[in-house]
Amino acid sequence: MGKYGIVSYGSYIPKYRIKPDEIARIWGEDPENIKNGIYILSKSVPSPDEDVATISVEAARTALKRGGLRGEQIEAMYIGSESHPYAVKPTATIVSSAIGANFDMFAADYEFACKAGTAGMQNVLAMVQSGMIKMGMAIGSDTSQGAPGDVLEYSASAGGTAMIIGNENVAAEIKSTLSVTSDTPDFWRREGQPYPTHGERFTGEPAYFKHVVSAGKEMMARMKTKPEDYDYAVFHQPNGKFPTRAAKLLGFEEKQYKEGLLTPYIGNTYSGAMMVGLSAILDVAKDGDRILAVSFGSGAGSDAFHIEVNSEIENLHKRGAVTVRELLEDTIFLDYGMYAKFKKKLILGEDVE
Repeated sequence: MGKYGIVSYGSYIPKYRIKPDEIARIWGEDPENIKNGIYILSKSVPSPDEDVATISVEAARTALKRGGLRGEQIEAMYIGSESHPYAVKPTATIVSSAIGANFDMFAADYEFACKAGTAGMQNVLAMVQSGMIKMGMAIGSDTSQGAPGDVLEYSASAGGTAMIIGNENVAAEIKSTLSVTSDTPDFWRREGQPYPTHGERFTGEPAYFKHVVSAGKEMMARMKTKPEDYDYAVFHQPNGKFPTRAAKLLGFEEKQYKEGLLTPYIGNTYSGAMMVGLSAILDVAKDGDRILAVSFGSGAGSDAFHIEVNSEIENLHKRGAVTVRELLEDTIFLDYGMYAKFKKKLILGEDVE
């Protein structure tokens, strides 16, 4: 049996940021309570001309550059998001065309809250393993929404990651993947509604922690591994506190999860959250490293991956594609007025004087 897994990867995070202190100032909240409650120091904001399609294109192009690949080599494209620019028209076709993919390819959009991107990874992996394709791309990307004044406004951000999965020149082998799923109504947005609703008492224990911890434990049981067998661990990160608690519940130490913990600096990129964290880990990973990666999507479910890095990772490191840490350094901070303008939270009436 050959190797199947990540051939290349790429991320994109908008350069604009806003601090929770600035949002708290507008709504009369105590900024220290906000920061201590969610452990977010700033969050990314898409510019007015950025959406899930443009973010996905940037991430996809970075993945192709890092892997020394061409768009026509991508035989499948699956994009997971909660904020596709069209209710009826796929983002996957836009991105496929932008990277120069061929006409005869598989393409579709996915939606499962914040784990739609990792569901795409599982789909592409299965297609490669079955022999249907040699190489495909899965993208998790979002420009997530939070109503003005809602707690989600402090965390909902923008960004995305593309993972190219294949069976040749595999740099990070996906040795196993699994999912856990239940009907847990912790978060939802109905058709036509601009902002989501959340059932706060469901958010923590019955939703996030039950699924993430269960998926992590099940994966370690399947692979006969312990926390100390992994060099890195990365989890879905709706805020800065949930993933650190999940890591500790599973027995991981800070040195294992800190590299992939990005929410304190960029907020919750929803479908991109775990995948961007995994991208940051791959930026520094070396031959022999093991990674446990667990996503989470409200509604609710988790996807877990056992990943083993090999010497091919060095070729990816040499090609000069932008790293996640470099994206974190290129920032411009906004005040709430510009943030509201960028996010189109202010709508002027026709007769405003």
